[in-house]
Amino acid sequence: MRQSGLFVGLAVLATCCLPCAWAVSPTADEIAEAQRWSATALTGDSSAGPVFSFLYDGKPSREVLAACAFTEEESNLDDIRTKRTRRWTDAKTGIEVRCVSVSYGDFPVVEWTVYLRNTGTTDTPLIENIQGLDVRWEREEGGEFVLRGIKGDYCVPDSYEPYEITLAPNVVQQFAPEGGRPTNKAFPCYNLVMPGGGVIFAIGWPGQWAMRFTRDGARALQTVAGQELTHLRLKPGEEIRTPLTALLFWKGSDSARSQNLWRRWMLAHNTPKPGGKPMPPILIMCTTDFYPGLRSNAADEIKYAGAYIDAGAKPDLWVIDAGWYPCGDAGWPKVGTWEIDRERYPEGLKEVADYVHAKGVKFSVWFEPERVSPGTWLADTHPEWLFDGTGAGTDVRLLNLGNTEARQWLTDHIDRMLTEQGVDLYRQDFNMDPLAFWRNADAPDRQGMSENLHVQGYLAYWDELLRRHPDMPIDSCASGGRRNDLETLRRGLPLLRSDYLGDPKYTQQCQTYGLAQWIPYFGSGAPDRDDYTARSLWCPRFALARPAPRQEGLDWTDYLRMVGEWHLVKDFLLGDFYPLTPYSLEDTVWMAWQFDCPERGEGMVQAFRRENSAEESLRLTLHGVEVDASYTLTNLDTSDVTETTGRALLEEGVEIVLREKPKSAVLVYRKNK
Repeated sequence: MRQSGLFVGLAVLATCCLPCAWAVSPTADEIAEAQRWSATALTGDSSAGPVFSFLYDGKPSREVLAACAFTEEESNLDDIRTKRTRRWTDAKTGIEVRCVSVSYGDFPVVEWTVYLRNTGTTDTPLIENIQGLDVRWEREEGGEFVLRGIKGDYCVPDSYEPYEITLAPNVVQQFAPEGGRPTNKAFPCYNLVMPGGGVIFAIGWPGQWAMRFTRDGARALQTVAGQELTHLRLKPGEEIRTPLTALLFWKGSDSARSQNLWRRWMLAHNTPKPGGKPMPPILIMCTTDFYPGLRSNAADEIKYAGAYIDAGAKPDLWVIDAGWYPCGDAGWPKVGTWEIDRERYPEGLKEVADYVHAKGVKFSVWFEPERVSPGTWLADTHPEWLFDGTGAGTDVRLLNLGNTEARQWLTDHIDRMLTEQGVDLYRQDFNMDPLAFWRNADAPDRQGMSENLHVQGYLAYWDELLRRHPDMPIDSCASGGRRNDLETLRRGLPLLRSDYLGDPKYTQQCQTYGLAQWIPYFGSGAPDRDDYTARSLWCPRFALARPAPRQEGLDWTDYLRMVGEWHLVKDFLLGDFYPLTPYSLEDTVWMAWQFDCPERGEGMVQAFRRENSAEESLRLTLHGVEVDASYTLTNLDTSDVTETTGRALLEEGVEIVLREKPKSAVLVYRKNK
């Protein structure tokens, strides 16, 4: 009863952080640096030349562009963003190079994409080694270049593990994902720290990108990034593009501040806003674990959804996972016939949608349109739309989204299903590595073409779905979190950050620790167990599944408490993020972090004592609070209330004592008025 009362009393503290005036604010110098880049560094007339590169008929792009006709246009996308379009045109060969950049008035960010188009009547000469980013940095005296980032996802315990690399003289550091999915093992976001500040890089390319950092023997660093392989001729009328490159400039020595500038830019300008509104934290439920082969049916979907709702644990979203289509004994992986199995869903998926809608719950359905199994409708009816698996060692096929006819069919078909079946959130998965399919399809003088056109088609497909369904979120899934580059994240939400959901539970803490520094909105979930596990899973999208929820006499007390705690703190999860302990997968340590909403003067600290930690207490100094303000701290487990000052929190910190192990603590703080 004491804890239930605590929930009510603290509910007023957990107000949303998004609409507030920003405390982690960019400086005028930082914004000026980004504006300078947007105005000068991307044009061929600048002293450094454009910060992209390629070879054209064996000649470096700087030489080629200097001989081209050049035009420049500028327009305002809105009150905050300025768009600049630069064009270089070679009348002799017909090549047009177009660099489209956007600068921001509220963040020190500049971004750009380069397009190459054949406007002529014959094939272009060979275009090679296209790099959307090619720039030289020179550091000041007093320190080295230090590169900070995280690993990508691979359904392993160390998915999203942070790393730090000193880029010493004459060192070359290279990064690339595996298999063509952009966040498969590697993650295309980096914070380059140097004396006096740094720059954050992000690459938007839902394909096979590559990035290289090359130190000279003095004080310079060359940075290049682009599609990993480009060696091609463009046919008349064809256009390819580079990955999106985004840079955030920051000054000073506080890299934690720079990461929170990045989080805020992501929330303000990148995280999708269905219907024009910021996506709130959501509680979801589904029946994934309850069916052999994930072959669900309408009656059980309604029964299980009703169990949560009747128990008082109404989710925001009910999800039907894979296996709702005809797949027979092969089970859910047999994808490619995107029609409803009428034996299991005689009234369609809409029967379930209508039921949950009547209860005030949104409805989502899983799709995987690019992966095509043998013996399915797509494989049998339109083999010309598919990349075959020759060289990939599989009989599975890849739907070619670079094929206009295939993409048009898919768009219309999925659009119809979403509309007719009452789907509120489109969930797209991608459980295959596409790279071998793309490269096997390319001729020697067309290397990289299939990938480039497929990537363009994938983004165009999502853009058209969102145009037709402006209020509909998209869930970006790819065997968990293996397709979450910046271009994808502008259109979809990674509502399942990784398929690694099992023991050891410490991996869930570590995934939050690493990923929250780069992506503000993501999700996780697992079967309900205990408070410690549930708190390890806290994300803006939260799922805590009950085994056999219609079991007779099932006690929902603990479950409702765990879900109630998440509702209490959920809005803090979109605030600024500060790691308070080192990263570790070991069970002998504590791990802790802070979510801070300085605009509201409130936030929370999460701390976890792992099962073999010898220390019963941990002292943590906080971030973001005001030195001269007073604060009230409330312990969610004990209801203890403490009065303190911002100076004490910043300098002396707070002591957390946990006698049991494993055990967790949550402290909520609020600035006194």
